Amino acid sequence: MLAAQQQRLAELGYWLGPVDGRFGSLTAHAVTAFQKAEGLPRTGELDAATNDRLAVATTPVARSGGGTVLEIDLSHQILLIAVDGVVTRIYDIATGAAATPTPAGRFEIYNQIDGFRHAPLGTLYRPKYFNGGIALHGYTSVPAEPASHGCVRLTYPAMDDLWASGAAPIGAPVWVY
Repeated sequence: MLAAQQQRLAELGYWLGPVDGRFGSLTAHAVTAFQKAEGLPRTGELDAATNDRLAVATTPVARSGGGTVLEIDLSHQILLIAVDGVVTRIYDIATGAAATPTPAGRFEIYNQIDGFRHAPLGTLYRPKYFNGGIALHGYTSVPAEPASHGCVRLTYPAMDDLWASGAAPIGAPVWVY
């Protein structure tokens, strides 16, 4: 049953690593991203409401129409990778807290570090900068609600996948809305 639920999440575009029939942190983050997109309580658990919605859900719709665009949906706290207007991958994220919000707008990745960056506000894993000191980066904590100082947090494995996908090179458009 769990492998089928993981497969369904993967078909919808939610990144969870390999479908393996085990409920680990990657599956929990994929479930949380799904719950965020569907307006369900953000529990990270495959409860009855989540399972019911999973059976009928569709992939979120991209706002962009051409090329590869990283779309950061602030209200749902998800990162969409859209290719020619089609969402191909969805990641669980945590953006800026109310006191330090992630600014909306259209940007592009202008710098990246393939490793750790020890910054004044914390250690960033494989950051990809798109607005001043604001970056997409791996972090040890990716809660279900906004929590950062403005950056966009992903889990370490999700950040590794984003790098491996090739979807976020220097110059890649980043839409924050």
